[in-house]
Amino acid sequence: MTLKSFFAILLAAVIARVASGLVTKRVTCSTGQTTANQACCVLFPILEDLQSTLFDNGECGEDVHESLRLTFHDAIGFSPRLGGADGSILTFGDIETNFAANLGTDDIVDALSPILARHNISSGDLIQFAGAVGTSNCPGAPRLQFLLGRPPPVAPSPDGLVPDPFDSLTDILERFAEVGFSPAEVVALLASHTIAAADHVDPTVNATSFSLAISTPFDSTPGIFDTQVFIEVQLRGTLFPGRGANQGEVESALEGEIRLQSDAARTDRWTDSRTACTWQSFATNQAAMQSKFKAAMMKLAVIGQDVSKLIDCSDVIPVPKPVVGTPHLPAGATMNDIEQACASAPFPTLTAQPGPVTSVAPV
Repeated sequence: MTLKSFFAILLAAVIARVASGLVTKRVTCSTGQTTANQACCVLFPILEDLQSTLFDNGECGEDVHESLRLTFHDAIGFSPRLGGADGSILTFGDIETNFAANLGTDDIVDALSPILARHNISSGDLIQFAGAVGTSNCPGAPRLQFLLGRPPPVAPSPDGLVPDPFDSLTDILERFAEVGFSPAEVVALLASHTIAAADHVDPTVNATSFSLAISTPFDSTPGIFDTQVFIEVQLRGTLFPGRGANQGEVESALEGEIRLQSDAARTDRWTDSRTACTWQSFATNQAAMQSKFKAAMMKLAVIGQDVSKLIDCSDVIPVPKPVVGTPHLPAGATMNDIEQACASAPFPTLTAQPGPVTSVAPV
């Protein structure tokens, strides 16, 4: 084969790959980064602003947790006439943050408001972008999709559409079904609780030994997007992080950890055959949890939106670091502490971490 023939074959192969979509043309933005679409260049300064002013230069901390929570509260507040993932909770924050189910969202709304004012982006786009960027700071997280182009919201979301932690499982599943989510997808969305925490469910926490607590985590590794929440929720509850039971709260297994009533319902063997096996399936399967959570978030982030009018800017989202650690029982726990919920398969066998009994620090 001559050199000329070799390059002709190589050129033909490249053309074929471009034609088949295997090679994507990149554009270089004025900021130096590259992306597949010129319209996405506007996001890089916002990305830098979020990371430096809100997320402590790439940490998986409290503002990440709250940003991800806000994506849920904005999107699920959807009605056929109004709302969806449109940013109404940010634009009309003085109204929506006062809804009972949205208590605690005022801090992140206040934090995002000046960022919104500094950049040319809609409130709906900023909420979903901040959630995706923040989640990327957490080791083990999937790289979430982000679509750009949501129009500004026209009115506040109606009250009563966001589920509360004390709602029955049936009520929660029915609410999500109204916007197109199956029970399995609801469980997948709850992977978000692996990096989440609560600061309003139990107001007595600050009166305990954790007197400087900001928020109480849902699992023992709130800075890692791992499967621990799916393990620890199935441990027999024995105590509360504060001074006793509060509405929306049940006993947790670890000191300093809070367990939502709604999470516990998903693993209750008497009431939860619709979701228990899905919950258990994530306990030791990081890849499945990542994949299912990413797919469910893709749906959540565009509730009420015309996807055909949005631009895929997913390549702007940073690539998360790999997960840290492996699925385990907390130190001091045994398999006898697991409350079996799935009727069709036993809970995976796990060993406990060595050392003193695990307690969870506030975040």
